[in-house]
Amino acid sequence: MLLAVTLVTADPAAAADLAPRLGHHLSGLTGPAKETKVLGPGAVDMVLEAASLTAVRQAAHEALGEIAVDYCVQPWEGRRKRLLIADMDSTIIGCECLDELADFAGVKAEVSAITERAMRGEIGFEGALRERVGMLKGLPLTALQACYDERVRLNPGARALVTTMAAHGARCVLVSGGFEFFTGRVAVAAGFHADRANRLIETGGALTGEVGDPILGREAKLAALREEVAGLGADLTEALAIGDGANDLAMINAAGLGVAYRAKPVVAAEADARVDHTDLTALLYFQGYRADQFSG
Repeated sequence: MLLAVTLVTADPAAAADLAPRLGHHLSGLTGPAKETKVLGPGAVDMVLEAASLTAVRQAAHEALGEIAVDYCVQPWEGRRKRLLIADMDSTIIGCECLDELADFAGVKAEVSAITERAMRGEIGFEGALRERVGMLKGLPLTALQACYDERVRLNPGARALVTTMAAHGARCVLVSGGFEFFTGRVAVAAGFHADRANRLIETGGALTGEVGDPILGREAKLAALREEVAGLGADLTEALAIGDGANDLAMINAAGLGVAYRAKPVVAAEADARVDHTDLTALLYFQGYRADQFSG
């Protein structure tokens, strides 16, 4: 089968050296590169023939695992995806909105500790969400807008990722175990077509400490992926899913390309590719986009 091996590094000079080094390491598993091209600063694409995708991924991990490079090994055919489905907190944006809201309520340390355990998969997401939201009871609604204005920022490359894929015909959907108040605003800022999230219950200008049912968690994210793929008349192989926490794992495993972004170990271990060193435009390079095709 034809494989695409993409290397992305923050050091443009290093990328050119990595391609021949990796090619040499893979020589027992693949023939010589059929094509090697520069996609952008620090991004190199290789096309190789190999019998086993799994074996090449493992060999690439052994060769590159200790180097500050993000890489993706995948089938050449169909790597440009028709659907992007992305987690929000600590993926598209650089914070956990619930933790930041908790700061406004004076309980950030307690809430953050629960968030960390939930994202690592150590405790159930739904129970953890209800417990943390319960700590926000009485928080004025004005704190939500203040939190968004002061704390929420798109991660580097987020808008370029979303708007470039959208410009080339892909549907882009934000799915979050967080809250509609934030996903609606982040979706507009980044250029997503749609967003799905949980709903905070409010009354009298303040939060009640409750969250609306049903809870959008791990299985709901997977369901969103399946529904969006079906709506496009597409296949799961035509989807790219990205996230960082345990509640993203089902959609990451189900998508044609599942990517872990600065992820918890349980997610990084199972994803098809990881982005640990560069920004979110790495996902565009993984699909074969050139830097001069980026928008946003």
